[in-house]
Parts: sequence; structure tokens; C-alpha cells
Amino acid sequence: MQASGKNAGLGLALVSACAFGGSGVAAKPLIEAGLDPLHMVWLRVAGAALVLSPLAWRHRDLVRRKPLLLVGFGLIAVAGVQAFYFASLSRIPVGVALLLEYLGPALLLGWIRFVQRKPVTRAAAAGAAVAVVGLACVVEIWAGLSLDPLGVLLGLAAACCQAFYFVFADQGADGDDVPDPMGVIAYGMIIGTLVMTVIARPWNMDWQVLGGDAVLSDLAVPAFALLGWVVLVATVFAYVTGVVSVRKLSPQVAGVVACLEAVIATVLAWILLGEHLSLPQIIGGALVLSGAFIAQSSRPTPPAAVEPAVLDLEHTRA
Repeated sequence: MQASGKNAGLGLALVSACAFGGSGVAAKPLIEAGLDPLHMVWLRVAGAALVLSPLAWRHRDLVRRKPLLLVGFGLIAVAGVQAFYFASLSRIPVGVALLLEYLGPALLLGWIRFVQRKPVTRAAAAGAAVAVVGLACVVEIWAGLSLDPLGVLLGLAAACCQAFYFVFADQGADGDDVPDPMGVIAYGMIIGTLVMTVIARPWNMDWQVLGGDAVLSDLAVPAFALLGWVVLVATVFAYVTGVVSVRKLSPQVAGVVACLEAVIATVLAWILLGEHLSLPQIIGGALVLSGAFIAQSSRPTPPAAVEPAVLDLEHTRA
């Protein structure tokens, strides 16, 4: 049962990484067609909130049972990651910002070890280290290194928010009052939409872009079709499979596997958008895959062996 549960968790984590990684290739044509990046984020989160609103009503008891979890997930795991990442992009290169955001799994290991006082497996730590090195190659950090202090701090803030995404996803998974992941995600999207509305100001959006076409791999694709992919697959489906995978695995393992999102996004951009894939990026992708493999090979610490003297005592009593 435990083995099959872990295999299912790994499968869901990979599916989630693929879904998240597919957001860029669908969103970039919309941005190139005239949408502001923050408006794209608002459409993504608001669309997911609209799709999941019936589930929010179905699980309305979560507002009473887990109010802090819902607010934390919406503010940090949804709005926080997006807002801080795009804020960092305005001050530092994309590759550096992406690398800083994906330091989240490494920060997560520090949170588990030093704040929660829980053991961290060597495999998870080694896998995270290898994955971070691979990510540096994937984003080619040396191509545009710029250490604007505020931009770096904003990128690290995005990494912290990403780390807490896994913490919130695992919240209550082992207790008796386990919150339904669909309800948590639904309310998280609603709260995230409220926050992003203040930040993005969608009333200034060029809504006409959504009524036209966008160019994807030299093909004219309806903008609404691309937006539908971003909302339904790269957001709703990605968050649902991601949260469930954390509960079947562990935050530390799921966090390292999630680093594959950057690799998948790079490969899809190469295939669908014609963006060049260099040798260092290919090597980096292999390193990230290796890091994920190392992390998932971790095993829970076996229970302590029973002392022989205790066994002899029990045998005597028998």
C-alpha cells in the first residue's frame, strides 16, 4: 500500500510539473499579442477561481474549520509566488529570477529541519542540491547575471512563498480533520484573485486581445483557447495534482520533483516557440532529472529495533 501510494504520488508530481511547465508556452503568445504580464496572471488566477467556485460552495465548511489555512494558501501559495516573481522580473534578468524562485525546495528543507525540527533525508538534501545546480544551467544564469539587491530579495520572497506552498499542501494530511484539497485550492484561488485584483488592476486591461488570435509556432490560435489551457490545465489541474502529490509523498520530495517544471517549460518553449536549447541547458535538464530521482529514492527512517533484553523479558513472561 505504501509503495503504490508513493508511485502514485510520483506520477501526480510529474503530471503537475508538466501542467505547470506548459503555462509559459500558452501565456507568452498572449503577452506578445498585447496583454500585460500581471494581467495575464490575474486572468489565470481569476479564471481558476471561477471554475472552482462551485467546489468552494460545496466545501464551505472549510471557512469555519480551516480559515488560516485558506488565507495562507491564497495569500502565499497563489498570490505571493506570482506577485513577488513578477516584481523581481522588473529588476533582474528572467533566468536569475527563475533560479531564485526555484530555491524554494532548498528553503523548504531548511524549514523542515530547523523550524519544524523534523529529520531531512540525505537523499532529499542531495537531490535538492543537484537540482539547483541543474536549474542554474537550464536558465543559463551566467548569461545575464545582475545582482540588484531589491530584485534578489523579491526573488527570494517568491522562493519562500513557493516553499510554503508545499507546507500548506501538506497541512493536516496526517490528522483526523484532513481538509479536502479541492476546497483548499478553490478558496486559495478566490483569495488570490482578490489580492491580484488590487495589484494587477484588471480594469486597465486591453480586453480586445482576448477576442483575437495569438501566434503559437507560426499558427494563429484563438486567444481564448490559449487562455483556457492556462486556466484549466496549467492552473486548476496543475494545482490539484500538485497538492495531492504532496500528500502522497512528502513536501521535501515533492518540492524537488517540482523543479522539473523549469525543465519542461524550457523544452516546450524549444518545441512550440522555436527557442534555442543550448548544450548547458540540456546538461542542466539532465541534472534536474537526476536530482528528482535522487530525492524520490529517500525512504522513511525505519522504527528503532527492539532491544534483545526486552525480547527476552517478553519471552520469559510468556
